[in-house]
Amino acid sequence: MSLIVGVDDYSSESDIIIIPSALDFVSQDEMLTPLGRLDKYVASENIFNRQMVARSLLDTLKAVNEDERDCITVLERVGRLADDSEPTVRAELMEQVPHIAIFCQENRPSIPFAFSKYLLPIVVRYLADQNNQVRKTSQAALLVLLEQELIERGDIETLVCPVLVDLTAPDSNDDVKTEAMAIICKMAPMVGKDITERLFLPRFCEMCCDCRMFHVRKVCAANFGDICSVVGGDATEELLLPRFFQLCSDNVWGVRKACAECFMTVSSSTSQEVRRTKLSSLFISLISDPSRWVRQAAFQSLGQFISTFASPNSVGQYFREGEVENYSQRQGEDLPACTNGNQEEGCPQQDCISTGNLGEGVLCRTEEVGVDVAEEGDISELISLSEPVEESPSVSPQDSIPEQELYNSFHFWRMPIAEMDLDMELLQHGESSQQEPRSYGSSSQGKTKASAPVLDRKQLEELIENLEPHIDDPDVKAQVEVLTAALRATTMDSHLEDAFLEPRDLKGGHHHDNPFGVHQMPLIGDHSDMESRTSTLQMSHGDDSELSDSSFSPEDEKKSRHQDVIPQALLDQYLSMTDPSRAQTVDMEIAKHCAYSLPGVAMTLGRQNWHCLRDTYETLASDMQWKVRRTLAFSIHELALILGDQLTAADLVPIFNSFLKDLDEVRVGVLKHLYDFLKLLHQETRRKYLYQLQEFLVTDNSRNWRFRSELAEQLVLLLELYSGQDVYDYLRPLSFSLCTDRVSSVRWTSYKLVSEIIRKVASCQVLLADFLSELVEKFCHSHKWSGRQAFTFVCQLVIEDDCVSLEQFSEHLLAPLLQLASDPVANVRVLLAKTIRQSLMEREYFLHSANSHQEALEQTLVALQMDLDKDVKYFASVHPGSTRISEDAMSTTSSTY
Repeated sequence: MSLIVGVDDYSSESDIIIIPSALDFVSQDEMLTPLGRLDKYVASENIFNRQMVARSLLDTLKAVNEDERDCITVLERVGRLADDSEPTVRAELMEQVPHIAIFCQENRPSIPFAFSKYLLPIVVRYLADQNNQVRKTSQAALLVLLEQELIERGDIETLVCPVLVDLTAPDSNDDVKTEAMAIICKMAPMVGKDITERLFLPRFCEMCCDCRMFHVRKVCAANFGDICSVVGGDATEELLLPRFFQLCSDNVWGVRKACAECFMTVSSSTSQEVRRTKLSSLFISLISDPSRWVRQAAFQSLGQFISTFASPNSVGQYFREGEVENYSQRQGEDLPACTNGNQEEGCPQQDCISTGNLGEGVLCRTEEVGVDVAEEGDISELISLSEPVEESPSVSPQDSIPEQELYNSFHFWRMPIAEMDLDMELLQHGESSQQEPRSYGSSSQGKTKASAPVLDRKQLEELIENLEPHIDDPDVKAQVEVLTAALRATTMDSHLEDAFLEPRDLKGGHHHDNPFGVHQMPLIGDHSDMESRTSTLQMSHGDDSELSDSSFSPEDEKKSRHQDVIPQALLDQYLSMTDPSRAQTVDMEIAKHCAYSLPGVAMTLGRQNWHCLRDTYETLASDMQWKVRRTLAFSIHELALILGDQLTAADLVPIFNSFLKDLDEVRVGVLKHLYDFLKLLHQETRRKYLYQLQEFLVTDNSRNWRFRSELAEQLVLLLELYSGQDVYDYLRPLSFSLCTDRVSSVRWTSYKLVSEIIRKVASCQVLLADFLSELVEKFCHSHKWSGRQAFTFVCQLVIEDDCVSLEQFSEHLLAPLLQLASDPVANVRVLLAKTIRQSLMEREYFLHSANSHQEALEQTLVALQMDLDKDVKYFASVHPGSTRISEDAMSTTSSTY
């Protein structure tokens, strides 16, 4: 097509000028093959054309997919783009590489090893590109390729890893070195232990000591925990911990702060002995750091670090008196306990071990045990308590195992706690009260020498002496307090031999093993060791719930904080997080961090040591900051699971009651887990809350409809906790009130609640008749069309979910439902037509010729088929399978408000 312009009134053909239009160029491109267009523009002098080629590489590959040679030709052209002098072209190419790699993998038969040969070398080469944008894009592409497992393991080891190690050489560019080390740290969990230990670990240890570049040391510190998790405990303790100690004392505060933030992960990769004797003192040095930012990060990690001390006596499940007691064994959701050999359907446990001689049930083994501490409704953080351990051998029915010894967590079985004579307990209590707090290391020989802390007593005393002249400074005062606690910790180690008495067994011999010792606990399969021991789960502390009402002297109060699970200095620092001075010298939100990690600390200490945390929990529950109380409200159900019913009733129920009357921001925490908390209470205590449920209808902001929607969802769950009479008396009015809410989302959830109440009371004819009669009166005969529509919704749900028998439905609800065929509002008639077609007519009961209701149904359906409204006529005439209940709710209800 051409534009013809005439000159001199088109006097002659020679005067005609033909000007080609833009469409001519388009048509020329359309005439080219995909490879032709690629060759034309890949060598274009226009940068934008070359960018376009890079961006359209995947489309070009798809266009020539049928011909293997053409595909290889396209990939060969990529090499020319890779050498482009324009950084934006190279960056665009890198953005397309992951998509091309996926295409190559899916078409491997026609493009064999194409990615490995043509694209991966370019990605690796760009990691050292001079342009920052290109390097960043190639790093991102490499991580995506690794995450999607698009790179062969052999290529990773031979092509990728050596280049990254070279880029971190001492003579490498500073920026490139830092970025390459960050890539190595992120790659380690993807490539696994073998490659990490052989290729990355030596260079990582070297970079931790890079004296010239603190940025490299900071990257190493920030990812130290991930490297420890990959290489395991032996390599961590032998090679990595010395570097970690150096990083924790780095002269750059940012490096020390990064160490504090990953402390929990590092601790999880070490043994209990190292954790107690070395890491505890190291952590205390971070808490007393001169930099406020380091102290802030350390206190935020303190609760998580404490959780790594979790021992079998405080977490997991054990059998007692024929019941399963669950100590917050959660991994994202409640794990059902398998009892009496009948495993719940869908149980996520990995394996179930028969308890053999008990004949009472099975133990469920999980790979991880944690506590889900939810602060927000949709946000939760799992404080992992796992550490590398051996897997427990199976237990044969012939093994004679005491009942309380059946405990499982982290794939190992705990050492039986020695049974003590009463006189020996009293003697131990009397002597230990006159001594310094206990030390925490022990050996199988009964004589323990704890490993030396980072600073010895003399050094700590010198530090305290140097700081005392400046005690007026709040920061200095805080450091002195921490150093004093560290000094007390060293005193514990020096009194180790005197602090522990050796309990006698029943034969008068001595048990030389401390149940909280730092050495590896033998597996339950070690019969020779097990036979010489007796076990009990009863701790000498007992259940100290009565302490909450007692008055303490200063000495008694100090004793009440002592326990045998974690180093006392760490617990003292954790308890000090509620001190108002900490907010001034460390972090204004330190109390919130204390509240956030409290369930994890409580689970670590175990319910027998709840007396150590009781006062702190009460202080946090009355904190002036609502965010602190909100955090506790979201996790109080987890804490109740840890503490058990007695301590929950004594110490948590009063706080739970106060949260019910708090701000909406706090109340929503207990509301979201109302069922989870109430199901842990005794029946009589639980019934008392029936009177308070209606208070949730009143909110600070009437437009907070999500609060009411959450209430409706919780009420559905609560139905199983109460009798039919209680449900009728207390939950019936709430359900009817929620069904008339202004917001359709609340109403829809409430319709489900009403149908479930019908199911609950269906076994009692009197309650069922009264409830359905009121339902018809309030909704079917409502003067508002939304009420009549709600009645139709409920009827549809009752039929779909089989809440009552079809005879009961026909007796109480069918006649009022069919009367709505003459409703003046078309939306009501549309839903009625759907209900009859999709629900009632699907049941053979209503189609049987002997059924007395068949004629009424058919007449109603004929009337709806002749309706003036086309939608009513359509739904009454056909059976649209795509429109189900949930879609009905969205299509025929009124707007949100």
